[in-house]
Amino acid sequence: MRVITSVAAVQEAALGWRRKGVRVAFVPTMGYLHAGHISLVKRGRRLVGAQGLVIVSIFVNPAQFSPTEDLARYPRDLARDKKLCRAAGTDVLFVPSEKQMYPHGFSTYVVEDKLSQGMEGASRPTHFRGVATVVLKLFNLVLPEVAVFGAKDFQQAALLRRMARDLNVPVKIVLAPTVRERDGLAMSSRNKYLEGALRTQAVVLSEALAKARQAISNGHAVSATDLQRELKHFIEQQPAARVDYIEFFHPDTLEKVEQVGRDAHMALAVFIGNTRLIDNAPLRGGKI
Repeated sequence: MRVITSVAAVQEAALGWRRKGVRVAFVPTMGYLHAGHISLVKRGRRLVGAQGLVIVSIFVNPAQFSPTEDLARYPRDLARDKKLCRAAGTDVLFVPSEKQMYPHGFSTYVVEDKLSQGMEGASRPTHFRGVATVVLKLFNLVLPEVAVFGAKDFQQAALLRRMARDLNVPVKIVLAPTVRERDGLAMSSRNKYLEGALRTQAVVLSEALAKARQAISNGHAVSATDLQRELKHFIEQQPAARVDYIEFFHPDTLEKVEQVGRDAHMALAVFIGNTRLIDNAPLRGGKI
């Protein structure tokens, strides 16, 4: 596995791969990798085959954190991440510094004005500007044919697909299924913050998704407002839980629905103690 830390070096390598016709799959991450990330690496390998290249980036992007968020304490373990990437068959690991990605005088950002407005965009107003900017930069550096993202960040993937379409970026964005712990908790680097009773209470996110599916299992639509109220009460029965948002929306447009049926998608963000977790799922289905 080759490790590259320079923006210039990775772009030079990518231009070489393109000239040779090498297929490139790209998995952008913020590190502190877990089985969910590794599933994306393996999906990338299946997409480009043994003759292609799988590139993983690790960069904790300051532009997507607000001043009140956990940038400084975001978990990091590069030595462990390297071992995991190598074992998963990663060909190139790109690990740039903040100075490499945002040199002195940097002042250009990417803003998407529609899909970014609700849910995570409403709760974290500058978040998607930072995400879109860094991902576009990474696409321009790595020049992938395909990029793989996890379904846990459903809104992010929708926004990045829109960005790629609107800005004519020649990359196919693939969404891979959310990987969960045995008890249903969606895998996340932030799960590291959960200890003892907090870890036990965190399962309430996936339980709320399952409860929403059950509410419409008879095929009849229900009021979004009523279901939100019911789920908020259910979640906040956990002592450390505080709901940030619960939304029901059309999975293609992200537009909110007033009546929740099996064609709707649900997303939620919940604080468990000081740790903010997100999850989502389509409401057509069985077990989360």
